[in-house]
Amino acid sequence: MTDGPAKKLSLTGSVALGTGVMIGAGIFALVGQVAELAGSWVPWAFLAAAVVVAFSAYSYTRYSSENPSSGGIAMLLKAAYGPGVIAGTFSLFMYVSMVLAESLLARTFGTYLLQPFGLQGSAVWVPVLAVTAIVAATTVNLVGNQLVETSATATALIKLVGIAVLAVAGIAATGVSAFSRLFTGGDGQPPPDHGWIGFLAGTALCILAYKGFTTITNQGDDVRDPRRNIARSIVIAIALCTAIYLLLAVAVAGSLSVSEIIAARDYALAEAAAPLFGRWGVWLTVAIAVVATLSGLVASLFAVSRLYDMLRQMGQVPALPGSVNRQSLLITAALAIVTAAAFDLSQIASLGALLYLSMDIAIHWGIIRHLKDEVDAKIWVPAVAIGLDLLVLAPFVVMKFRTDPLTLGITVAVAGAIVVAQWWAVRHRSSESV
Repeated sequence: MTDGPAKKLSLTGSVALGTGVMIGAGIFALVGQVAELAGSWVPWAFLAAAVVVAFSAYSYTRYSSENPSSGGIAMLLKAAYGPGVIAGTFSLFMYVSMVLAESLLARTFGTYLLQPFGLQGSAVWVPVLAVTAIVAATTVNLVGNQLVETSATATALIKLVGIAVLAVAGIAATGVSAFSRLFTGGDGQPPPDHGWIGFLAGTALCILAYKGFTTITNQGDDVRDPRRNIARSIVIAIALCTAIYLLLAVAVAGSLSVSEIIAARDYALAEAAAPLFGRWGVWLTVAIAVVATLSGLVASLFAVSRLYDMLRQMGQVPALPGSVNRQSLLITAALAIVTAAAFDLSQIASLGALLYLSMDIAIHWGIIRHLKDEVDAKIWVPAVAIGLDLLVLAPFVVMKFRTDPLTLGITVAVAGAIVVAQWWAVRHRSSESV
């Protein structure tokens, strides 16, 4: 974007871009995943996640308001910890979690597109369509940034309105019974099998549906009056998404039993639309999901490749040999293709949640320990955010250890590889400077 004030993003445009990233695969794919852990308490899990994210947002808003730039999280970590192993490790945690989010978008695209044909569980066609979606989104980014920018606001509006209509119509169709289940669980719908541990673990997954707000911190160079509008954009985007997610979760819980939601865990929204609105409702849900996931992929590849560019300039990630154009975009797309083909939705969501929450804790500790005076932060807020992150992260790790140790092992291996790579990169930089 140019530097002229008239060319910069307004508050409305900033909110639209933020919600456009937030409303993607998270709400379409996570309802069923959360139901496996939180049972009939799914709406409460989304509300609890909003509370956690509200406290987490404080650290990001304080830093980006005082230091508005396109650097976002990588610059925050570098300012807090210096250009060493810690900043590099957690910056890569964020980068990998964003690549996983792209894989989640791509597989959700394939799952929903195949649902009307009964092929949503295909081990072949879901990854094929996921890879196709990533390639298409990469092509759009290669064509030019203007197309990415132009489509962002329009698709954000389609997603907001479309999902809101589905949610309100679903609640209207089920009547007061949808809301009564919030407190009673409904007939034959007991609390989650895993109790409070399951509920808190489900909350950790729900956070993935909100974490897109962090991309707003990258708008410092592009938004009008960033010292005021970045924080306002984040608050408004989180509030809008909270309202929509709660309405949608209530509508799904009112339409389907917990066992039905779990059975259709990767496409629960489409399954919930069928008994309420018939086949046209399913097709409408599929259409909204396709728009949401494809537009989210385009925007995410744009943002994440910029993050890789910054990490490459900081010497924290490798570059391709020679003068390959748009290499950060190509590397990011290639990694998203690999993860989309290698892992299912549950594994991708779990990996993303574990890495993101770990990075989030590092952000808050950096504010408390190193940046509180620079950004004029009240340290009790990030301290509470750390406590809330740990409150949901620990049960999630326990549940993964019990039910899916393979994914937990993969996460540990990925985290270990990142730490070793950063240690080597820092040591290599130090030896070159001698």
